[in-house]
Amino acid sequence: QVQLAESGGGLVQAGGSLRLSCAASGNIFRINVMGWYRQAPGKQRELVAQITGGGSTNYADSVKGRFTISRDSAKNTVYLQMNSLKPEDTAVYYCNADVLDARRVRDVYWGQGTQVTVSS
Repeated sequence: QVQLAESGGGLVQAGGSLRLSCAASGNIFRINVMGWYRQAPGKQRELVAQITGGGSTNYADSVKGRFTISRDSAKNTVYLQMNSLKPEDTAVYYCNADVLDARRVRDVYWGQGTQVTVSS
């Protein structure tokens, strides 16, 4: 079993910054893609950013230039640095990981989510 634990959410004023962290633990052989998604009230969950094991990144157009995703593979941890936050960034942010576990079984795991609220 694999678990993802997120931290770093909170309340911030527009223009401010937050850093989210997500640590994966359990019977992990290798983690492929790690990413962050978000879901605002009344909206569908959407991709925010992804990073591969090789360090290639992909961002939603709405966050390009403001958010930076990074990972520490040795710690099985992914980060999301969020700068110049806007009220429209308000959402629950979910960590996601494509994991090959110790049994060599591949599956996708989700964290429980962390609330980010940006006040205007």
